[in-house]
Amino acid sequence: VRLVESGGDLVQTGGSLRLSCAASGGFFRLNTMTWHRQAPGKQRELVARINSGGWADYIDSVKGRFTISRDNAKKTVYLQMNSLKPEDTAVYYCGSVDVLGSAYWGQGTQVTVSS
Repeated sequence: VRLVESGGDLVQTGGSLRLSCAASGGFFRLNTMTWHRQAPGKQRELVARINSGGWADYIDSVKGRFTISRDNAKKTVYLQMNSLKPEDTAVYYCGSVDVLGSAYWGQGTQVTVSS
């Protein structure tokens, strides 16, 4: 499975970004797709995930602001981020977990929110 993220950028507080993650290989429609992030000096954390049935959940700090979605035909998962805050600044990684539990990662895309 190969994952390629895009959409990271520098944005002002309150702005919006949409991250995309294009997958190739594997059985995309069966996999749970995730977005993680890692800020400088901090551990990588799970931000949102969406399973094969479209059920999604989020960490508390992004609920109501971020939306994860998937397009199985395009083998792409998205993260719509609204009302961005400086504390959202991080490298965002796309992840894919297959039915056997094997995990795959993209290379990451930088999101910077200026105050």
